[in-house]
Amino acid sequence: MKYMALIYGTEDAWSALSEEEQRKATERYMALSREATDGAELQDSDTATTVRVRDGETLTTDGPFAETKEQLGGYYLIDCGSLDEAIEFAARIPAAERGVVEVRPVVER
Repeated sequence: MKYMALIYGTEDAWSALSEEEQRKATERYMALSREATDGAELQDSDTATTVRVRDGETLTTDGPFAETKEQLGGYYLIDCGSLDEAIEFAARIPAAERGVVEVRPVVER
């Protein structure tokens, strides 16, 4: 089954790390990327545009949908045999140590 691991954290958490800590975390991300089906890091939330359609009119707002302390920073699409396996993968994502990783099954049709 495929799962999406959505990575949430504060955008200033990365800059608070030393260069050595950033290097080690990047190496861990790259290793996980080799295991995942797909994945990507997202640009900062100030580059986001939220889109809504109301009464046939497209409305856009600069920034993410909700004002929260944590922002979506990236994702992995993983193919796992069980939820437990997906959770084990998510626990290895460096951002899980400072933020949260949401694991959600993908609807496959």
